[in-house]
Amino acid sequence: MQKHIDLFLQFLASGRNYSPHTVAAYKEDLRQFTAFLAHASAGVVPEPGEIDQGAIRRFLASLHEQGYTRSSLARKLACLKSFFHFLRRTGTIAASPAVNIAAPRLEKRLPHFLDEESVTRLMDQPDRSTPLGARDAGILELLYSTGIRLAELLGLTLSDVDFGNETIIVMGKGSKQRIIPFGRKAKSALRQYLAVRPSLAVARPVPPNVFLTVRGKPMNPKGVNLLVNEYIGRVAEIEKKSPHVLRHTFATHMLDHGADLRAVKELLGHESLSTTQIYTHVSIERLRKVYDQAHPKAS
Repeated sequence: MQKHIDLFLQFLASGRNYSPHTVAAYKEDLRQFTAFLAHASAGVVPEPGEIDQGAIRRFLASLHEQGYTRSSLARKLACLKSFFHFLRRTGTIAASPAVNIAAPRLEKRLPHFLDEESVTRLMDQPDRSTPLGARDAGILELLYSTGIRLAELLGLTLSDVDFGNETIIVMGKGSKQRIIPFGRKAKSALRQYLAVRPSLAVARPVPPNVFLTVRGKPMNPKGVNLLVNEYIGRVAEIEKKSPHVLRHTFATHMLDHGADLRAVKELLGHESLSTTQIYTHVSIERLRKVYDQAHPKAS
């Protein structure tokens, strides 16, 4: 069983270009599943072809009894569906035992985002007179200007930035490449940062990554999460303060200002239009609040 899991995780990392964080989450989900199977079979983990739908249902039921949320159960089921689909495609099993198991119904939660005034104040937070402040400003401006994912930001290299066309090339999920335009303020912040980047490029050989740590190494997810959390915390009192908030903010503001939903889908690199449509709910809810506050016959 473990060799199949290792091959699957390797496929996610190299074949599908999943982030290390996502691969680690899938690894933990599969570890939990195999531990459950071993406990139910006197310490012996069955081979993939011996696992049936009932084993998966019993696994999910045990997690539910332990207090796992619906979203956690849905994610673990998605992991198992993906794993067994991989095994079927590679000929390890004839059919997936997870294919007909429905995910628990989830409550639709609107994404956290910043209003435009908060974004303006956010971009004023980094001290751009210092190399690290210039770097942080470049990160914030680029995340908001393009809506790219954290993994896409971290994978960005100097050759991926085209100042002439004001675009970047990113490698998204499933190794799908896309070209994304960036705005004037992001361009200015990037140029300012790249002018001082040599002072951070102290490691040898110098990494090609755009954003470097103070030691000259490529930035990692934890470092970017910490700095974004810090800066957003200065300007907004929202529950989540991750780089993904700026992705949500990008999409929401684009739609607020009349962008086509399909265009936003392409910019975000979403597989399905339904994934992008959650931002229309955000915009409609905001319009409803404005209507209720402003229209004399609203209530």
